[in-house]
Amino acid sequence: MAKPNSFATFLIIGPTCFFLGMLFSNLPYDYNVLWTTPADREPYFQILENHLKFLHASPPIISRILHIVIGTGLLGFITKLYRPSEANMLFDGASLVLYMAGITVYITNIVKGLRVVTAGIYGKVAAIETGAPDDAEYISREDSLRVFAASNTILGLVLVGVLVLQAGQWYALRKEEAEIEDMDRIAAEKKNAGKKNK
Repeated sequence: MAKPNSFATFLIIGPTCFFLGMLFSNLPYDYNVLWTTPADREPYFQILENHLKFLHASPPIISRILHIVIGTGLLGFITKLYRPSEANMLFDGASLVLYMAGITVYITNIVKGLRVVTAGIYGKVAAIETGAPDDAEYISREDSLRVFAASNTILGLVLVGVLVLQAGQWYALRKEEAEIEDMDRIAAEKKNAGKKNK
């Protein structure tokens, strides 16, 4: 295995941990919508809805910083996969697939969800605005907010998978280095023993 590019690994792990921190900060909002069943859920849906509207109304610099961080992670993958070794193809290739899955969830569910919540076009209102037939199925406000919270959870699991694969690559490389050192030591001992016997 080739020596890993530690700076490129940092470019991957840094943005991944940044996103996990963002998702963790959203957990108090998502938790009561997704994981518990209080008697009256309406206040929790309202809190989440207000939070999402506030996020969507944040200054453009916030989304630009977020997109720069996403690009930094992709730069790390491109750097590590340039002239790839077998370890890069296995660990970094799988990590890149997960990272791209995370970006897809972000674009399709989270960005779209922020726009839907801000516009308030849930359910039948959204179906009417898109020209759907009257008997078409539609997603209610509560289900839309649950989908958003579930998307955060899915994204968190995907990003944890990226970290696990990067840690697995580090462990595999260290294990291989230790085995090579042991083989070199044993070969040197055999060589010295052979010289002494002569």
